[in-house]
Order: sequence, then structure tokens, then C-alpha cells
Amino acid sequence: MPEHSAVRRVLVVEHQESCPPALVGQWLEDEGVELEVVRPYQGEPVPDRLEVDGLLVLGGSMGATDDERAPWLPATRDLIRSAATEDAPVLGVCLGHQLAAVALGGEVARNPKGQTVGARAVTRQDGTDPLAAALPAGSHVAQWNDDIVVTAPPGTLTLATNDRDDLLMARFAASVWGIQGHPEATAEIVGVWAANDQAEGGLTGATPQQVPAILDDLERRQPEISAAWGPVVAAWAGLLSRR
Repeated sequence: MPEHSAVRRVLVVEHQESCPPALVGQWLEDEGVELEVVRPYQGEPVPDRLEVDGLLVLGGSMGATDDERAPWLPATRDLIRSAATEDAPVLGVCLGHQLAAVALGGEVARNPKGQTVGARAVTRQDGTDPLAAALPAGSHVAQWNDDIVVTAPPGTLTLATNDRDDLLMARFAASVWGIQGHPEATAEIVGVWAANDQAEGGLTGATPQQVPAILDDLERRQPEISAAWGPVVAAWAGLLSRR
């Protein structure tokens, strides 16, 4: 791996324009971390080796194995595996969480309970992990997903679950963490996802009439969500200098 420089840098894999780093990117920059965003949906290649200090893999509407729809996914899974082998910190958000699980030997499938939407209650299951230790015992996070990790990679440490008992946060390997929720997403961003799902017939976790209340709830909870998850992201950023 490259020598650590005074400026910590993170490669961000953004899968689509509607799923930007948003608040997570802001929190990382607040910690002095520079973001290098690669946008493979615009033709930018995903590197085969991590040349910076960490890897952030964001969400997207595709599935973790929808390789025909998003042909860069195999390269993203390979990069996650490579980073894990070299003990480089990896953080996966929603799709990124699922890609990390698949890359390391787990399985992702449609949630049998259906689409998960809105602000979900989070229950911390472990307080010894550095990221979990930064998460308050009771908190919420935005979710907007159809798929979940149904089989975690061997050796996975469950860090948190949601109010549906789904795996919400996990440590999949020594340097690889995943969050099924969207701590980065504001109500405005989630509103775009809801509108897209409605237009494409994929809005199954709520009725169109329920969406405004869901977005209002997210807006109301935003200070709480930021207070809970900003320190988690800061804890991950703190690991970047330990390589």
C-alpha cells in the first residue's frame, strides 16, 4: 500500500447521480479527509487496486449482483476484496454494504418482509467495535432498500440491527464495515428515490400518499440522525491514519 501522507484520501465509488456522498462526505471532509469520487456510470473506471487511504462504496438502485445493469460491479467487489486483504479501511453504505458482503463470501437477496423505507429504529448489538462504540444505544437511520444481507460472510460481527431485525451494521472483515441504512441521505435525497420508485412501479414499502409523512419524519429526525452517525463516520475516518 502507498505510504501514508499528511492528507488522508478516500476513494468514493458513486453508482448513480441520485446517490451522492452527501452528509457522509461532509462528515469526512470535516475530519480533514479528501474525497476522490469515481463515477463508473459516467464511464470512469473503478481501479483494480486502492492507491489511497480508504474506500467508501455508496448506494444505488441496482442489486449487488446486477452485473449486466451495472457492469462495474465486479470490479467494485474485486476492489473491496483487495482492500480487505491489505487491511485498508472500507465503508459500504446500503448497496456498498451488500457489495462488501457478497465480495467477502456472503449472500444478498430480496427482503422477505418487503421494501424498507423511512426512518428506522436502530438497536446496537456490540459496543466494543470502534464504529459501534460511537453509535448511541438508541438511534434512527434513513433506509430505502429492497435487498438485505441474508447470509453474512464468515466471521462477521453484527454491530446493529433495525426494527425489522435486519442486519443494519456489520464488520465483515478486520477493516471492512457496512451500513444497510443511509446516514448520508437527507429527506430531499430520499424524496428523489421515492419519486423514482413511484415512476418505475417500485414503490412497495409505502403508498404514494404516505410518502410526504415519511419525508417529514426524516426531516424532523435529521438532527438526531446526524448526531448519531456523524461520530460513526468520524470513527472510521480515524482509522485511516493507522495503516
